[in-house]
Amino acid sequence: MALTESESPEGRINYDVLDLAGLFEVLEKPVMAYAIRLVRDRETAQDLVQEAFMRLYPLFDEIEKPRPWIYRTVYNLAMNVHRKRNRMVHLDEREREHAQRFVENGEAPLDPESYMHYQEVIDFLMQRVSELDDRTRKVVQLKFEKDCSYKQISDQLGISVSNVGYILHHAIKDLAATLRKEGFLE
Repeated sequence: MALTESESPEGRINYDVLDLAGLFEVLEKPVMAYAIRLVRDRETAQDLVQEAFMRLYPLFDEIEKPRPWIYRTVYNLAMNVHRKRNRMVHLDEREREHAQRFVENGEAPLDPESYMHYQEVIDFLMQRVSELDDRTRKVVQLKFEKDCSYKQISDQLGISVSNVGYILHHAIKDLAATLRKEGFLE
C-alpha cells in the first residue's frame, strides 16, 4: 500500500495536511461516535457533528490543528445541549407532573394564585408565538410542540440546520425580552 500525503511512515494520519473534505471523511465516524457517547442520542449527535463542521468551514484555513478543534467544538456543543435539556421542561411534562402529584397526594398541583400566574404566562406566550412570522412560528412550534430536532425542522421547512438554530435563538431571545417587559420575568 502506497503512502498518501496525509499518512506518515507509521501509518498515522497527518490531519494537518488534509483538506476539509478529507478531514470530514476521516473524522466523521469517530467524531460521530464521540458525540453519541456525549449526548446519548444519534439524531442530536448528527446535528452536533454537522454544526461543528459547519463552524469549521469558514475558519478552516486559520485553524492549525483541526482535529482537536472539531472534538472540542463537538464537546462544547454537547455541553450546550445538556444545559438546555436541564433547564427546559416541556409544558406537557410539567402539566403531567402537576396532575400526577394531585392524583397521588390529593393536593393541588399549584396553589390557585400560582396556577393563575402560570396560565397567564402560557396564554401570553401562546399569543406572542401566534404573532410571529410564519417561518419563525413554524420553527418554534416544531421544536417545542412537536419536539423535533434541528435536522427534522430543516428537512420539513427546507432551510439549513444553522438557520433553524439562528431562528430559534432569536425567537426565544425576543420572547424572553417580551416576558421581561411585561413583568413575567425579572
